[in-house]
Amino acid sequence: MADSKSKGQTTEEHRGQTLETTDHDAIRAWAERRGAKPAMVKDTGSGGDDGVLRLDFPGYGGQDLQEVSWDEWFKVFDDRGLRFVYQEHTKDGSDSNFFRLVRSDD
Repeated sequence: MADSKSKGQTTEEHRGQTLETTDHDAIRAWAERRGAKPAMVKDTGSGGDDGVLRLDFPGYGGQDLQEVSWDEWFKVFDDRGLRFVYQEHTKDGSDSNFFRLVRSDD
C-alpha cells in the first residue's frame, strides 16, 4: 500500500487488486462510473457527528441513506482522516463495486 504522505495507489496492476486513495477526484470518478452518489446513513449521527458515510449504488436498497453533496461527503471524509480502499475490477475482469472506508491510523 502507499505511504501515508501520498494520495495512494490508484492504478491497477492486476485484476482484483485492492487499491487505496484519499484523492477526492479519484474517489468521485470511481463512484460516478458506477452511478453511485454520496450519502450518509440516516439517524446514525449523534452529538454533532454527521453519521456513517456511504455511497448509494443504483438498485441496492438505499432507503436508509440520505443523499448529500460531494462537498459535504468529502468534508466528513477528511475530518475523520479516512482512506478509500477499493477495487476497480474483480479477478474475472468485471467492474467491482467493492469499497470500504478506513481510518488512516488503522
